[in-house]
Amino acid sequence: MKSDPSCPRCGRAVHPPNLWSSAWQCDAHGPVAPLNPMRTPSPAALSLLLDFAQVPVWLPWPLPAGWVVTGFADAGDDRTGGLAVAVALSGPAPLGGVGEMALVAEDPGIGLGARLAALDGPDPGDGFGAGPPAAKLRHDGHDIALWKVETGDHAAAYAGEAMASWLWVVFTPADAGVLMAELDAVRDLRDRRDGGAELEPPYGAPSPFLASALGRAG
Repeated sequence: MKSDPSCPRCGRAVHPPNLWSSAWQCDAHGPVAPLNPMRTPSPAALSLLLDFAQVPVWLPWPLPAGWVVTGFADAGDDRTGGLAVAVALSGPAPLGGVGEMALVAEDPGIGLGARLAALDGPDPGDGFGAGPPAAKLRHDGHDIALWKVETGDHAAAYAGEAMASWLWVVFTPADAGVLMAELDAVRDLRDRRDGGAELEPPYGAPSPFLASALGRAG
């Protein structure tokens, strides 16, 4: 992982704001929300992220059996706050082995969800949303419709709209995507209360998927 901010769409180094522009600039994609270094999976990192986030911080809840939070990523600066947030998890894949999953909330055009799905992006692309949704997640008494996004055989991805932001759910390896059928609801961790108690997810080792995907410059 790079220690400096990078482009959320391609991983290239970005140029900081200057006298002529208040935006970070990517040589390939122009003005972008800078992708910050991956945050470690810990209560302290989550607390900082919640203070920074301007979009939902999604977590499947209840978690699938054996799954833990393995890291966070976000794009934005002190001026904008977090305009994109990824929560990574890992656990036993339904078809065997270890699976990884990332939930991304982002403003349109940021490109973090598409990056994790290894798509050109920044959004799900032409033809998205045609036909009935492939899955639904409940949040605060409402259904969030999700459509399958074509990604090839390296990952499985679903996307939809919730609370004026994109919601992406990305699985790797691709066959871990069958877990989508087991997910029922999501929580926005900005609302930390769960039936009157503080919601504290379990944590595991840092996510190899998140580190690898965000460490690639394209």
